[in-house]
Amino acid sequence: MHLFETFGESPVAENPSGLSRRSFFQKASIASAAGAAALVGLVRSTPVYAQSPTLGFTASDIDIIVAAEIAEALAVTTYTTIVRTSGWFTRLPDDDQGYLYAARNEEMSHYNLAKAGSGEDSPYTTFYYPKHMFSDAQVTLNTLVALEDAFIGAYLLGVRNFSTADLRVTAARIMGIESDHRTLARSLAGDVASQDGGPIKKITGLQGVTENVHPPNNNSYERTLCWTDIQQAVTVLLPFVDKAHAHAAGFDTTKPRTFEPFTPNLATPLGDFISFTGCAAPSD
Repeated sequence: MHLFETFGESPVAENPSGLSRRSFFQKASIASAAGAAALVGLVRSTPVYAQSPTLGFTASDIDIIVAAEIAEALAVTTYTTIVRTSGWFTRLPDDDQGYLYAARNEEMSHYNLAKAGSGEDSPYTTFYYPKHMFSDAQVTLNTLVALEDAFIGAYLLGVRNFSTADLRVTAARIMGIESDHRTLARSLAGDVASQDGGPIKKITGLQGVTENVHPPNNNSYERTLCWTDIQQAVTVLLPFVDKAHAHAAGFDTTKPRTFEPFTPNLATPLGDFISFTGCAAPSD
């Protein structure tokens, strides 16, 4: 049994192949505005829209909540597949493996919270990834950091655009955890084994700029990506959720991965959602 978690499967080592010179985020830029608008349209067809006056959510709130729900389902699927199938993962030190297991649980907790807000399951539960995503550590870390960049940008849109203080603070609380994940993903690059192409010294994130992995915490301020509307975040997600866009972006459409919900096991109850204030109700 692994120190952190048992899935009932053994990680499968795959032969890593070369990293494409064109990273996924460059290809993802071909995603059409019409496709992003269609995804937002699907979000707006969810039953919670009829309930939103009662819940106090605006249409814009629901756009962000359901986009977050899709993103969290994608994040859970990504971390789950890394720890289940990536041979290079098994050769990381235990503390690095622990980060990936913990991140999986945290993203599942975020998903559950977003689902509670939307009242519905994610409209997307099948995801596509760049070629060699789970066999080549460089591809994995580039993609993982790029996704965390996108999640940070999306939650910053929530901080900016949510209609209530409770929702804005909640978005900030989740964004802080996504920032942890970005930094930790960068920090484990140096621990990738030599047989897996390590130590990895540079990672390319969502902005397409290759950056040194040292220091792993290389932001003085979170990057907004200049996003002003949730549709910009949705556009980045399109190749991951839609087969046609995945194919156009050069992703591997032969091995889709399915979101598998589970009950998260958080490292400490002190870090759980608890309430909109982050505090337990005062005792009488």
